[in-house]
Amino acid sequence: MAAPKSAPAGARETRYYSSPAVVPSRWDPDRPGVVEGLQPVGPRIGSQGPDQGFALTIATRLASKVQLHDRERLDDAIRGCLGIALRRASMFSRAPVVHDVTAAFTMWGFFDENPPADLVARREQLFEGVGNVNHHYAEGRAIADLVPEETLRLTPEQVAAAYPADWRSLTGA
Repeated sequence: MAAPKSAPAGARETRYYSSPAVVPSRWDPDRPGVVEGLQPVGPRIGSQGPDQGFALTIATRLASKVQLHDRERLDDAIRGCLGIALRRASMFSRAPVVHDVTAAFTMWGFFDENPPADLVARREQLFEGVGNVNHHYAEGRAIADLVPEETLRLTPEQVAAAYPADWRSLTGA
């Protein structure tokens, strides 16, 4: 497009693209969060897996089925069982699904209206305050680490079948 006659003479000249005097160095995509090789293992690291936040959504949707007793709180029950569900999901190299959360709630008797009294006492001892993840993360991890790997490999139906009579071996408590 031509410049108007009223424009200064230099503006009418056609200019083309020219390279800058300095060429920047080559860019490589770096992703500091990517772990080369196997995931790290150690205390307070947890169980890595994709989309782990979805387990909290699932647990919140199942909250209406959770049966609590006198000194128990819903947020403690959810946070205590989330670590188990996430550990189970990461064993199968996938994101958490409803079966992971269901198995965790079932093995600790949170879906049972009348769980054994010794289970309730153990739950109250282990789960107290775990809902405050800022101050009780280590206690939540300890609950997840209690559960044997054999239990995590069971289906939710197998956990439900073994639950009332064999809760100690299911939970490792």
